[in-house]
Amino acid sequence: MSDALEFHGHAHGHSHDHGQPHALPVPEGVTLRHDWSLAEIRAIHDQPLLDLLFQAQTVHRSVFSDNKVQLCSLLSIKTGGCPEDCGYCPQAARYHTGVDAQKLMPVTEVLASAKQAREAGATRFCMGAAWREVKDGPQFDAVLEMVKGVRELGMEACCTLGMLKDGQAERLAEAGLTAYNHNLDTSPEFYGEVISTRTYDDRLKTLAKVRDAGISVCCGGILGLGESVDDRCGLLQTLANQPHHPESVPINALVPVEGTPMAENARVESIEMVRAIATARILMPTAMVRLSAGRMQMNDEAQLLCMAAGANSIFFGDKLLTTANPDFGSDIALLEKAGIKPLQPRGAKPAGTLPVDAPCAHHPDARAR
Repeated sequence: MSDALEFHGHAHGHSHDHGQPHALPVPEGVTLRHDWSLAEIRAIHDQPLLDLLFQAQTVHRSVFSDNKVQLCSLLSIKTGGCPEDCGYCPQAARYHTGVDAQKLMPVTEVLASAKQAREAGATRFCMGAAWREVKDGPQFDAVLEMVKGVRELGMEACCTLGMLKDGQAERLAEAGLTAYNHNLDTSPEFYGEVISTRTYDDRLKTLAKVRDAGISVCCGGILGLGESVDDRCGLLQTLANQPHHPESVPINALVPVEGTPMAENARVESIEMVRAIATARILMPTAMVRLSAGRMQMNDEAQLLCMAAGANSIFFGDKLLTTANPDFGSDIALLEKAGIKPLQPRGAKPAGTLPVDAPCAHHPDARAR
């Protein structure tokens, strides 16, 4: 087993994660590992908070030295009516949450929303559909047109559409899709307490299809489902031990919604989010670690602590699929107060739409799409 960035921040060796779609080359002195044990991850996660933050910030600065945060906008392009039974999700048809099933949005409306998000500062536009799986036909064709349109705006395009069948990831890649989101939610051991209508292996198979098509993987999980600390570390272990680390790792705090089985779950404390983000940063040095759902319950200082722990991406805009999120103005004001600049899109097309900044000073063109 190779030694990577040890618990005191010392790096040994040098490794490139060859073959990863759009992988960020690894700076000298940083090693990527795919063989983490649960005990090692618990030791990182459980160390004194300031030591954990120092280690995470040391790793973060060795890869991302430009003090920028990626701004992502998320739109529900097909809301409600999902046949799955995810215990946290207000879009499941079986729960009475006040979320009505809606048809797939027209392409023109989605692209108008993407343009508005771009003008507000977003560089990645994420489109979510409440489907169990993608079905070939007019709706999938419409999604492909959405992806093409978002890319033509000079933004990165991400989709989360459920499970993929053979050939569908390739069609998304041909349309220009930057990333595909498919979260694992929690550890393999706790997963059955959260959802029964699809297996953990189903999710892993979709991730493999995405990787094989050359699309970046966006994959993370949710804190506050009733899981243990071992489960949280087990989720990060699964992510870090994938054949290639995800390009994006969203860390969500459960937003309890009345009508779901998890409506009464205790809210996640901010320090728990900080520990999870810092651990993710240490295990997956080159990933964009995204501070996702749950920011409405965090004050400015807690959000900045998450960024100090290694979060360099946020969803912004006043809504995340169906739950509330800080508005554009609040986020921009927070970043300005902290002296943090928004990251510009990587390899945006067509050229000239927006300036392109490199996310890593060591490798200026490393993540061009």
